[in-house]
Amino acid sequence: MTTAADIAPARRLPLPEFVALLAMMFAMTAFSIDAMLPAMPEIAVELAPAAPNRAQLIITSFVFGMGLGTFVTGPLSDAFGRRVVIIGGALLYCLGALLAWAAPTLELVLAARILQGLGVAGPRVAGLALVRDLYAGREMARLISFVMMVFALVPAVAPLFGSFIIAGFGWRAIFMAFVLFALLSMSWFGLRQAETLPRERRRAFSPAPLLAAAREVASHRLVILVTLVLTLVFGSLFATLASTQQVFDQSFGRAESFPRWFALIAVIAASASLLNARLVTRLGMRRLATASFALQAVNSGVIAAVFALGLVPEWFSFWLYLYWTTTVFFMLGTTIGNLNALALEPMGHIAGTAASLVTALATVLSVAVAEPVRLAFDGTPVPLMAGVFACSVVALLLMLLLPRSEG
Repeated sequence: MTTAADIAPARRLPLPEFVALLAMMFAMTAFSIDAMLPAMPEIAVELAPAAPNRAQLIITSFVFGMGLGTFVTGPLSDAFGRRVVIIGGALLYCLGALLAWAAPTLELVLAARILQGLGVAGPRVAGLALVRDLYAGREMARLISFVMMVFALVPAVAPLFGSFIIAGFGWRAIFMAFVLFALLSMSWFGLRQAETLPRERRRAFSPAPLLAAAREVASHRLVILVTLVLTLVFGSLFATLASTQQVFDQSFGRAESFPRWFALIAVIAASASLLNARLVTRLGMRRLATASFALQAVNSGVIAAVFALGLVPEWFSFWLYLYWTTTVFFMLGTTIGNLNALALEPMGHIAGTAASLVTALATVLSVAVAEPVRLAFDGTPVPLMAGVFACSVVALLLMLLLPRSEG
């Protein structure tokens, strides 16, 4: 049960500024993935001409590093406060970007991308714990929905922005853009956001309290179920991000226009977060997420079947795929914020560690979900659609196991 001691209204920034600041911090993750998508063909030609599919590891290596980083950033933020972990993580992210910019081989670029992922885990996880310091329950879910709405605009512009950088300065210059974006975000954060975790509420960074907190998280049925659902959501997201450029290119011959289509998808999907913010306080987090998975399971199952059976006219196939991809990103806006709020609601006293464990497990496991889908690419969108269908069905079944009284 959340009490008045769990939140600190006096430390809150004005809501519009707080939402914009958090969205920019969280956007470091999306920007680091989506801005690289238009660079895949050039990276493949320059660094992996014999095995062009290896260029896609630019995405999964970053996600893997981010997943590893989230195991420690939450406990660190519970011990030392949110600010130092957020700013320190951003500096490590910048170091990784600089190393990737200078790396002469794909292997070194991938190692630098893992370092970038380790660093971005600071703003991603400690930022979520910071939100939990100030908000709880449906109010937290509503705020995250607003953040996700602004955050969703980054995928809209990142591939287009990346394509402009590539055209003017080459694909390596994208890494310098990452550094600039991180420095701007952290300057704003450092100047405006006060520490939200007072010293008397911090937990020592030592094995005993960390293990105790981990046992508490692992023994909470709701948190474990929600973590598994988040794994499937992230798996759907990363599989789509890793495969969609290839689908646009090889399935539909639209590689050059991909950034503009991706921007359209993201702008439309951003409305899902606004819809979620309006509905979550009335309908609840669990009900909205469950409905989203049910709709996506039907949607993906039907569309995958008609593609696999060759029932889609050629002139209509691209437009149907565009619609389907938009629904996948739309689903994210009505699930991720709700699931995070559900998982952290009973964990306010160890918000950083709980956010770390939940996010880390979901992210690392999601790579295992996304990779088989990516590797199954056969020149058509069917494997990707089938993968999202399977994830949605299992997520729906897990949501039905949640206690009815929660969310």
